[in-house]
Amino acid sequence: MDSAESGVARPVVLLASGAGTLAQSVLDSAAVPDCPYRIIALVSDRDCEAVARAARAGLATAVVRPADHPDRPSWDRALTDTVRAFDPSWVVSAGFMRILGGAFLGEFAGRVINTHPALLPSFPGAHAVRDALAYGVTVTGCTVHLVDSGVDTGPVIAQRAVDVLVDDTESTLHERIKVVEREMLVDILAAAARGRLHIEGRKVVRS
Repeated sequence: MDSAESGVARPVVLLASGAGTLAQSVLDSAAVPDCPYRIIALVSDRDCEAVARAARAGLATAVVRPADHPDRPSWDRALTDTVRAFDPSWVVSAGFMRILGGAFLGEFAGRVINTHPALLPSFPGAHAVRDALAYGVTVTGCTVHLVDSGVDTGPVIAQRAVDVLVDDTESTLHERIKVVEREMLVDILAAAARGRLHIEGRKVVRS
């Protein structure tokens, strides 16, 4: 999926739309000595705290607003052009609240990583934690996966389980999932940057 480990830190662009806590965990991890990746920019679809966090960290930022474009394909092409200009090895969707279109996924095929707060294919979509609670599951979790043209349908890279407690609310459960989600994303991104992820059909194998 990427070149073999060479000791060169791979450039990564973050996509984020909100508070940026997940993006911040990746930023913090990249500051560790010998980290195999470096964050070169954060791109958003709106002015938000994630952009402010990146700016405070001295990173390049860009905002590509859908309202500034006549239609969704035009916005998708603009987003693609913006991210391409940074020449990333990997793109990480860290709380990015837009579905990526054909132009973007064609440009960065097999190089876009996303996290999801459920054990896919269970509970896809924007309300995964709420849906898991409503269904009555006793175990949920989080997934790191490659992004494809569907909604949370890309090949699964890794998953970790989180128990649902009897008194959990959507907020308390989501907070526990986020802790695991951040740890897993950093771990998988490091493996990706070292060239240790390999696609075999629907499976992503870690060497």
